Amino acid sequence: MDQDMVVSARVRLLSANRRVVRGSEGLWIYRLLTQVEPEAYGSKLAYVLVEASASPLVRDLPERRLALLDEAVEVAKALDASNVYRTKVLTRALAARERELGSRPAEPPSSQRQEPPATAR
Repeated sequence: MDQDMVVSARVRLLSANRRVVRGSEGLWIYRLLTQVEPEAYGSKLAYVLVEASASPLVRDLPERRLALLDEAVEVAKALDASNVYRTKVLTRALAARERELGSRPAEPPSSQRQEPPATAR
C-alpha cells in the first residue's frame, strides 16, 4: 500500500468536513482506507457504493449498478459481526441489490428461446 496515497486520502477526508464524503471522491477515499482499516471505513464504503448505484451517471448502465451493489454487499458482509453498523449497511445493500435485480426484465434462458417459425415456400 502506498503510504502517500493513504495520507492523501486521510487529508481529503479531514478537509471535507462532512460525516460521509460522497461521489467519486468518496468512493476513492473509502475504497483505499477500507484496505487499511476495514472496520473503521467499510460501513461508509458500503453506504457510498449503494448511493453511487443510484447516481444518474450509471442510470443507463445496469451491469455497473449491479457491480456497485455487489461490492457494497461484499464489503458489508466482511465487517465483523460486532461492528455496530454492519447490520444496517448490509440490510441496505441487500435491499438495493434486490430492487435492482427485480427491476430487470426477465429473459428466458438461451435453451428456451424460440426460433422464429420457418416460412413455407
